[in-house]
Amino acid sequence: MAAAVPVPRHTLEESPNSRTVKMGDWEITARTNPISNANELDALQAAVGGIPLPEMTFGNNALELVHKASGWTYAFGTEEALKGVKNGELESGDGGVKVGYADAWLKSRTGPSSQLPMPETVPTKPYDWTYTTIYSGHVLPSSSITAKWVPADPENATHTIPLAELTRHDPILFYAEIPLYEDELHDNGSSHLLVRISKACDADMCFHPVAFTLRVDNVLFRAHDTRIYHSFSSSPPLVVRETSGWEAPYDWVKKRLPKRDDLTPLTDPMWIAKILSEMPAEVSQQAGAGTKWKGLGTRTEVAVLK
Repeated sequence: MAAAVPVPRHTLEESPNSRTVKMGDWEITARTNPISNANELDALQAAVGGIPLPEMTFGNNALELVHKASGWTYAFGTEEALKGVKNGELESGDGGVKVGYADAWLKSRTGPSSQLPMPETVPTKPYDWTYTTIYSGHVLPSSSITAKWVPADPENATHTIPLAELTRHDPILFYAEIPLYEDELHDNGSSHLLVRISKACDADMCFHPVAFTLRVDNVLFRAHDTRIYHSFSSSPPLVVRETSGWEAPYDWVKKRLPKRDDLTPLTDPMWIAKILSEMPAEVSQQAGAGTKWKGLGTRTEVAVLK
């Protein structure tokens, strides 16, 4: 029988729309509220530059990580995430996506038997209709310090997220799933942004706070994840942030279905992200789906909380 894992000293506070856990110098709060109402949506749309908002937008949801000793507050929220969606014509690196039937539609109207001229290709919407974002959290204005993120030193062991910590069976002291937005992309797929926290240990904290998943039917799958790690023994306190982006053609992911005739997993963001992350890096993090999206690859950064 495996030895029991000690439960770290902590306190929990709950209200109808929020949950807070306090551990050592940290206070972590998850806020989950109903979908935004019309007035809230109008204000949010104005705040993010006027782009049409996703069909399901949870503008009052958020996760906040507060380091009480330094006053550093790091948060994940809907408004800042939507500010990461491209507003304007897509450029190289933005990962623009054209729906699967677009070419077939053009050929049916501009083929040899067609009397119509080939239309000029222009963007039909002045924003990224897939709601792709590489948002990985932001420092709140109320923070006492800014604590700049800098590239991790690959030779420094403390600048990495130990994989063993992610798979260790520690007690789950705090769990929350916080949707920020979701859209069915005009029946062409789905776009999800979800904040999730489910890990806290006696020696460290490791979170998988924000995960973006995109499915464009018959075109591609895309995912962008952020992980946060902190060791309570680090001095001065050090936070590690790892962001990873993956992408692959639709058919490549479809071939990995457990059952060929069961397409259900293709609508499961967690299954999609798992399959993309298991592909060789040269496939899903370099070649991707040929969009040259700037979010591809893995980046590790650190912030010192002095």
